[in-house]
Amino acid sequence: MHYIVADGLGDERVGEVQVHDIGVAGGRFQRMLLRPWRMLAAAHRLDARLYHFHDPELLLIALFLRRGGAKVVYDTHEDVPRSLLSRDWIPQWIRPGLSAVFEWFENAVARRVSAVVGATPHIAARFRRVNPKTVAINNYPMHHEIEEAVQRTGDGRSVCYLGGIGRIRGVEEMVRAMEHVNGRLILAGPFESEQTAQAASQLPGWSKVDYRGKVSRAAVREIMAESRAGLIFFHPEPNHVDAQPNKMFEYMSAGLPVLASDFPLWRELLQDTGAGWVADPMDARAIAAVINRLLDDPVGGVAMGQRGRESVLSRYQWAFEEQVLFKLYEELLA
Repeated sequence: MHYIVADGLGDERVGEVQVHDIGVAGGRFQRMLLRPWRMLAAAHRLDARLYHFHDPELLLIALFLRRGGAKVVYDTHEDVPRSLLSRDWIPQWIRPGLSAVFEWFENAVARRVSAVVGATPHIAARFRRVNPKTVAINNYPMHHEIEEAVQRTGDGRSVCYLGGIGRIRGVEEMVRAMEHVNGRLILAGPFESEQTAQAASQLPGWSKVDYRGKVSRAAVREIMAESRAGLIFFHPEPNHVDAQPNKMFEYMSAGLPVLASDFPLWRELLQDTGAGWVADPMDARAIAAVINRLLDDPVGGVAMGQRGRESVLSRYQWAFEEQVLFKLYEELLA
C-alpha cells in the first residue's frame, strides 16, 4: 500500500503503508494546476494495479492512469458542483456556470474510471446514474476514534459547537439563539475569517459564548464533558443538506445528544437513533427552543446521549463500511 501526499513532511513508513511526499504546492491555484501532474509522475513511478483518489483536482490525471491499464477508483467526499455554489472565494456571478461545467467534466471522468465511491448514499445515487460500478461507503468513525463516553462536569447549562466556524455553518444563528437561552455556548475551532469573528462577537448573544479558539484533542474531550449537547446548525446549502458530518458521530460517540439542522437525512438519522432533535437552522428562536428543551430535561438528555453512543457502537463505525471497500477492491482486481 502506497499513499501519495503533498504535505511537505517528507516520505515515511507508517505500519504497512509507504508514504510518498511530493512537496507542498503554493496557493489554491498552484495546488489545482501543478500538484496533479506531480501526483501523476509519482503514481507512474509506483506502477500500481489500482489507484484510489479523492481530490477533485486529480480527476484529469485519472484518465491518464486509466489509459495505462490500471484500475482507478474515484472517491468523492462531497457534491462538488453544489458546493461550488456556496464558495465565497468564487465571484457569485461565476458560480452557476462553473458548477455546471465542473459537473459535466466530473461525470465524464466518472464514466471512464473503474468504480466510484460516494461518501453518502446521496452522492452515490448521483454517480450511479453515470457509472453503475458505484458504491456508498459512509465516512463513519474508526474504532480507535470511538473513545469512552465523557464523564459529566460543569454546571449542566452548557452546549458546544466544535469545528470550523463560519457563516454558512450557522455561527450567527447559534449566537443569536443564546440571547434566549439560560445557558452557555462553548465554541472551539478556527473562524473562517476575521470578518466573521467580528460579526459574531458584536451580537448580543456573544455575552453567553465561551470561545476557546483552536484546541487540542484533549481539550475537545474536556469541552464535551462540560456540555450537555453538541450543535450542528449548518445552513441549508446544497452541499450540506445531504452530507453526514463527522462531528455528528463524534458527539454521539462521546454520549452527547445532537441538536442539528432540520434536513431530511439528519432528521431521519436522529429520529431513528433517538440521539437528538432538529430545528430550522435559519431561525435563532427555534434553535433556542430545542436548546432550552434539552437543558431543562437533564435526565432525558443523558438517555438521548446513551442511545446515540449505542448507535455508533452497533452501526455507525468504519468497521462495517470497510468490508464494502474490500469487496470492491477484490472485484476490481479479480
